[in-house]
Amino acid sequence: MARVQAYRDRVRALVTGLIDNAPLSLPVNWENPWWAIVMGVEHERIHLETSSVLIRQQRLEWVRPQPGWPLCPDRGAAPPNTLVDVPAGPVALGKPFDSEHYGWDNEYGRHAAEVPAFQASRLLVSNGEFLEFVTAGGYAHDAFWDDEGRRWRDFAQAMHPTFWVQGHDGWRLRAMTQEVAMPWNWPVEVNCLEARAFCRWKAQQSGQPVRLPTEDEWHRVLATSGWHLQDARPVDANLYLEHWASACPVDRFAHGPFCDAVGNVWQWTETPTYPFEGFRTHPIYDDFTTPTFDDRHNLIKGGSWIATGNEAEPESRYAFRRHFFQHAGFRYVVAKAPVRPPASHYETDDLVTQYMEFHYGAEYHGVPNFPKALAKIAVEAVGHGPRRRAMDLGCAVGRAVFELARHFDEVVGVDFSARFIDQGVALARGDTVRYTAVEEGELVEYKAVKLDDLGLQGTAARVQFWQGDACNLKPQFGGYDLILAANLIDRLYDPAKFVTTIHERLNVGGVLMITSPYTWLAEHTARDQWLGGFKKDGESWRTLDALRALLGPHFEPLGAPRDVPFVIRETARKFQHTLAQATLWRRVR
Repeated sequence: MARVQAYRDRVRALVTGLIDNAPLSLPVNWENPWWAIVMGVEHERIHLETSSVLIRQQRLEWVRPQPGWPLCPDRGAAPPNTLVDVPAGPVALGKPFDSEHYGWDNEYGRHAAEVPAFQASRLLVSNGEFLEFVTAGGYAHDAFWDDEGRRWRDFAQAMHPTFWVQGHDGWRLRAMTQEVAMPWNWPVEVNCLEARAFCRWKAQQSGQPVRLPTEDEWHRVLATSGWHLQDARPVDANLYLEHWASACPVDRFAHGPFCDAVGNVWQWTETPTYPFEGFRTHPIYDDFTTPTFDDRHNLIKGGSWIATGNEAEPESRYAFRRHFFQHAGFRYVVAKAPVRPPASHYETDDLVTQYMEFHYGAEYHGVPNFPKALAKIAVEAVGHGPRRRAMDLGCAVGRAVFELARHFDEVVGVDFSARFIDQGVALARGDTVRYTAVEEGELVEYKAVKLDDLGLQGTAARVQFWQGDACNLKPQFGGYDLILAANLIDRLYDPAKFVTTIHERLNVGGVLMITSPYTWLAEHTARDQWLGGFKKDGESWRTLDALRALLGPHFEPLGAPRDVPFVIRETARKFQHTLAQATLWRRVR
């Protein structure tokens, strides 16, 4: 104990010394060293609330009420809930990185959406309203629970909300440090799985599409309520510990046509947390949010009675596992629009992420982007010839496909790896593709790419991606004016078959471009199938010799071979620098 206390004292002295003596220049923004101090303050606010939830789950004999933490005395019957029309409208979220307004990393970047009209419950769901679900046997009815919900319900043996206590005198509510007679007019506090089950039950009862709101819909509710954070204290919401150390009646704080647009308890949403466009981690706390980008952590909005600082701001984006407990409840919406979970996954497969960085990442050591450079050479070789259809064979994650689509009416990308072409498909769909780039060891940098960021947004309608075998292409792949085979031939199991039949896919007068570093390896190509890189009749036989011999019956060379450099990043300090030989051929017969 003494050693622990001594350590804490040293840390405290270090931090307070920094606060007292460190130079302070305004503004204090994301880049300012003082951001660490603000971050520490906000992190303590989070732990204040989290600790209160843990205290609430302790046995009563281990905790005791405190006079400075009074419960709301207003307890009574549940008020009736009704639906409020929320008009269609825009949502624009995200802080700029030069903002002086504190936020966690997931609040920065850009997100915009048009939200269709819907209806939302005027009140948060009260204990009394939720009782109808409990009384109807909702916890026992499998149809109201998804697979995740059933697993949690069965594991927890849940038959009612965790903080409800059934006694000889009826239902009671476990507050933070005591049990009280059930306040039916307070908001029910449940996890996301329970809230979803209630909504499915409500949908069956009402015949309407009832569900939890998305994050965007929650912001439309907020906009319709007209509530804004103001300097006046106490604030007009059950926030900041300014009223009670508990929830309060769901109709106590009116916000326009709603009550509790913010405050009282957090509100579960259907939206798994995800990064906004332009997201990046803060170097001081680079794993605050990224571990939750897994489609298993749903956003909670609005703050609770103990939420302070950043937590209490509508822009905050906290998320928890769906079976976790916070001081959280919900309101429901009636909406025809389906919920489309935003993409939050970061690709971590080593080979896929390496190729994503190779195709779409930064340029390293002054070497131009390789797929973009190849597309430029190919287009110049085609010259004034037809530019109807092009194919990129062995397209990997697809950058050259999009670059060629700047100049061709149609471009098809084909690769043997479905994992690779999935990235191109996602980009063509308009998605942001996120991936990690290794810095060192297990440390990674989080990256994202979107066609808009590369000026390629106009190409998506002209591209297609297919999984295919370059040595055994389906008949549909033919009639091309250009075929690019970049760094492909030394990865094929039968490169000679590919080279001797590729003319069948190309129009007469069309251009074939082959690039390769000629890295022949038995793990990819059996030794007796190599095109070059060995002695033949006592002389060095190179891949270029084989290409001339095998392509000669149908092609003529266009210019001399040239070396095109490329750099592949392995870590922040390790790179592969390679030269691919590029040869161009025109089909003449």
